[in-house]
Amino acid sequence: MTFGASFLLIAVGAILKFAVTDNVNGIDLGMVGVILMIVGAAGLLLSLILMTTRRRTDVITRPGRTTYVEPNDPQV
Repeated sequence: MTFGASFLLIAVGAILKFAVTDNVNGIDLGMVGVILMIVGAAGLLLSLILMTTRRRTDVITRPGRTTYVEPNDPQV
């Protein structure tokens, strides 16, 4: 889940929880809003964790072969 999708779920959940006053038979819109906010927050946290743990590599192309190295690799 990306940052945009996470923020969208949080926003829609907050709107359902705090701004919508209509009643729907069999559905508690406030609870649906809380669930959407929780899912959005979990997606945001997961996106942040994956972004910070991702390894960065540089691509070095030489005739006949391609090498992937980390930016501070002393072998290159």
